[in-house]
Amino acid sequence: MRCDFFWYRRVPSFHWAGVVQTLLVIGLSEDNYVLTISKEFHFSASHVLRELPLDHPCGRMHGHNYIVVIELSAPPDQLSKAGFVRDFGELDVVKSWIDAEIDHRHLNDVLGGLNPSAEQIAQWIFDNWKEKFPELTAIRVSETPRTWAEYRPLVHG
Repeated sequence: MRCDFFWYRRVPSFHWAGVVQTLLVIGLSEDNYVLTISKEFHFSASHVLRELPLDHPCGRMHGHNYIVVIELSAPPDQLSKAGFVRDFGELDVVKSWIDAEIDHRHLNDVLGGLNPSAEQIAQWIFDNWKEKFPELTAIRVSETPRTWAEYRPLVHG
């Protein structure tokens, strides 16, 4: 008899070249699970959020020191020969893109007409990278140490 259960194990974070990297293992049973990696990036930018009451502070130009976490997942039988979901070094291109495209920018000018909320930023970043990284499962964006938005498409099937 097989007993399905949800389990979650977080392998301790480690620091490499100033970037926090975390490995998460998530699954339904010992026979059905995925391995998930994440890498954290930082940038600073300004924005003005539209469609808010006139007295809302986020309706004025302001900025944040953003944190972006990119998450990639794969089942064990789809890992690389080295046993990776994706080599962390291959994610360096994301840091280069962040530095070139959004760091120290006004996000209203960069996001092509989207209202640059943390939620919209997360989806926009996901959409920019989903073809390059088919293992991409989620993007998390933080504007402050206590607030996060996550874009994670629903998986059907």
